[in-house]
Amino acid sequence: MIPATQDAATGAASANDSVETLHALILHQLDEDQAQETISIPLAGKSSIADHMVIASGRSTRHVSAIAEKLAQRIKQEAGRQVRVEGLPNADWVLLDAGDVIVHLFRPEVRSFYNLERMWSFGDAPPVVAAN
Repeated sequence: MIPATQDAATGAASANDSVETLHALILHQLDEDQAQETISIPLAGKSSIADHMVIASGRSTRHVSAIAEKLAQRIKQEAGRQVRVEGLPNADWVLLDAGDVIVHLFRPEVRSFYNLERMWSFGDAPPVVAAN
């Protein structure tokens, strides 16, 4: 029998692997769909809303909408998670909440106006720029 402390540690490690797998899936799909200026801000230990916040841009409302729809579908298929999506009808700013990872998709003008990167940056943990 495994002691409870080891079982809890294994469960925590498994949950962390699941979060990192979801995060990698999202970054990969954004790259596949040609999202622009993709960054990831680590939130683990700094906010209870999620472990990662990913911010990316699309070239137009149509591109933002297509990226959001495909990403939500891929997360559901690959990770088995329901994704809450807000802002899809206008597609200026679409929010996808996958639980441990939150994704903001913007048109470039809207992204520069709201500047979430600055708002959510932490002095000791700069955003991670994903390779596109």
